[in-house]
Amino acid sequence: MEMSDDPRSRGPAEAPPALPPGVTPMKGSSYSAVQQQGYSASIFLKRKDKLEKNQQKCIAIFALLCCFAVLVALIFSSVNVWGDDEDGITEENCSSDCRIVLVENIPDDLALHMDVRPHLPLSAGFHTLLDQAKHSVEVVSPVWALNPWDPETTPSTAKQGQLLFQRLLSLKSRGVKLKIASSLTNSAELKTLAAHNAEVHFVNMTALTRGRLHSSFWIVDRTHIYIGSADMDWRSLSKRKELGVVVYNCSCLALDLHRVFLFYWQLHERDYIPSIWSKRVTAIYGRHDALELQLNATQATAYVSTSPELFCAKDRTRDVDAIYQVIQSAKTFIFISVTDYLPLVTRSFRGTSVTRYWSLIDEAIREAVVLRGIRVRLLISFWKKTHPLTFNFVTSLKSLCTQLLNCSLEVRFFSHKEPKDDIQHGLNHNKYMVTDNAVYIGNHDWVGSDFAVNAGVGLVVKMKDSLHERGVTILEHVKAAFERDWRSRYAKSLQGNKDQHDKYRHLHQGKIRLESKEENEWSNPL
Repeated sequence: MEMSDDPRSRGPAEAPPALPPGVTPMKGSSYSAVQQQGYSASIFLKRKDKLEKNQQKCIAIFALLCCFAVLVALIFSSVNVWGDDEDGITEENCSSDCRIVLVENIPDDLALHMDVRPHLPLSAGFHTLLDQAKHSVEVVSPVWALNPWDPETTPSTAKQGQLLFQRLLSLKSRGVKLKIASSLTNSAELKTLAAHNAEVHFVNMTALTRGRLHSSFWIVDRTHIYIGSADMDWRSLSKRKELGVVVYNCSCLALDLHRVFLFYWQLHERDYIPSIWSKRVTAIYGRHDALELQLNATQATAYVSTSPELFCAKDRTRDVDAIYQVIQSAKTFIFISVTDYLPLVTRSFRGTSVTRYWSLIDEAIREAVVLRGIRVRLLISFWKKTHPLTFNFVTSLKSLCTQLLNCSLEVRFFSHKEPKDDIQHGLNHNKYMVTDNAVYIGNHDWVGSDFAVNAGVGLVVKMKDSLHERGVTILEHVKAAFERDWRSRYAKSLQGNKDQHDKYRHLHQGKIRLESKEENEWSNPL
């Protein structure tokens, strides 16, 4: 049988046959050996090339895995919402047939004439929410002082705060989860609540925006909500004048507000705001796509707004844009009640404070009054912390209507005699605006710096039917509350015949004079 010279015909371990002694190898055998060596080199090169390709593939796959891991880390470690199924509530199955109630706290020593049935007391509103709670209560508040510091000197009015605190402590025994987001790091009440199974997350506003947390809202079972001016402070339930709303059986709106809560929740002990967020914190509704709902059997739209801009997740409307939209949509009147009005922003940089004019709201009011003939009333609190430049801006606003027909802009200051030991006694702490077709209830005073760096939340409700077609709505209730305060003996005008500089100097000395409308019914208006 003829054997092939091709080395591939042999097995991998086959050796060439041994030659007899003294026999010189033939030329063909030399060629076969060289050929075998060439084949071995070819195999080596092929294997090396294959190994290099495999290494390149491994490097590429490893790089892709690293990129994917970084992406997942950015998204889900920045906003860790795994396990939070929002209690099974989705945009598709949530409820929009809702009931809304105006809640107020009016101190006992404020003699306000009630033309209509009094609104639900604020403390009662909180207790009804706790009565409804079956699964969860989520609270954001800048203050936690439901119990006065000195129990021996506790006034009888502090009992409401103490009772509310005890109700919060008892949630554990009912199997209701209590979650709290706050900027307070050393609160005795929060430590006590945490010891009773409450989860408390800290939002470091100083590191995040160099501002403060002003947000004040509740979410119960992702179904009922509260938004308003009141803090978790015993004074809010007794000594301060507060206003807010409680919305029942409105899981669509509660779901959206819950996403704002999740935003705060995931900032726990962080010193930066992540640039990438999960879809779980993006807004569901906004000024361009508001929630359509039934409020007390009346068709309406609503959405939640937030501030500052850094705290606005994707599609979330800024507070200032919500206010601007409500002002722009007004047809006949705009009534505003705030503790402070100051269109200025003050920022500190390397030990130097820079103050500039903040025009967004101020110019919107001017445009509404002068160009559209809207009747505007502005009720501002007058207290020891009123900034003296407030009167400059108020005087400037009032001067718009000088020698103009069909121009109406009125300003009054809500003032209550305050004891020296408590500057908040009788303070009008309201923060809202009502027009002929919408209402805005928020957490901020209308101060530029608040919207720029402080965290707050607002609620916009707009009625779809005209004023003549709808019945008594939340708008009418808020409007009635404003007009009651406006006509009260606590709504006063500044004396107009003194030099402005004297006013500011006297203000700092606590001597600026306010004239009630009984003494001077706009004889010297601002």
